[in-house]
Order: sequence, then structure tokens, then C-alpha cells
Amino acid sequence: MNTTRFLTVTVALLYCFFWIAVAGAAVYLFVLVVRALKKYINTKEIREEKKSIRKSLGEVLKENRLRCKMTQEFVSETLGVSRQAVSKWENGTSDPSTSNLIAIAELYGVSSEELLRSTNAGCQKNSKEKK
Repeated sequence: MNTTRFLTVTVALLYCFFWIAVAGAAVYLFVLVVRALKKYINTKEIREEKKSIRKSLGEVLKENRLRCKMTQEFVSETLGVSRQAVSKWENGTSDPSTSNLIAIAELYGVSSEELLRSTNAGCQKNSKEKK
């Protein structure tokens, strides 16, 4: 009887420790999720500013393409990328790589610095409006 009782108590204790460990892990994961959400919520301004920068770069690219009277298809064939890539750049969904940005600037007859400067001017304009 003593051995049976000892084994029963041991199994019961291990069972309790197991569930305490599971509960602790659940609480720890909950705390991590809450921290991540708080961090995400606190970066709203940064995300919005980044979105406006991307959008303004896309607008600059589209304005220059239209100024040169080129189609997205022509630009994509010239650069060796898909038309969808050019569309994503202009919509602000993605940004062109550095080498593509330099090639775009050459194609449009402007410097890559000028493209980026136009973007920064829009960003500075937005930050002045916020003040």
C-alpha cells in the first residue's frame, strides 16, 4: 500500500507541476503578445510617415513617366522588369531597388538625386503641415 500511495502522490504532483508549467507558458505568451501589440500601436506615426514617403516616391515616378510620355509597359521592357513591378512602384506598394532607381532616372532624363530630393521635399512639406 505504501508504494502505491507514494506513486499516486508522485503522479498527482507531477500532474500539478505540468499544468502549472502550461499555465505559466500561456501567461508568458500572453504577455509577449500584449507587448508586441503595444509596440505596434505606438509606431503608428512612423508607419504613416513611411507610407507617405513611399506614396510620394511613387507619385514622383509616375509624374516623370507621364512627363516623358511613356507607358508602364515601355518602362518595364526598357528596365527588364515586369509591368506589374512598375505599377507597384508607382502605387507605393513597393520601392524600386537602387540599381532600378538609377536606371529609371537615366530613362527619364533626371538624376536619381533629383528623384529622391523630390520625395524628401514632399516629406518635409508633410512634417511642416503636422506642426
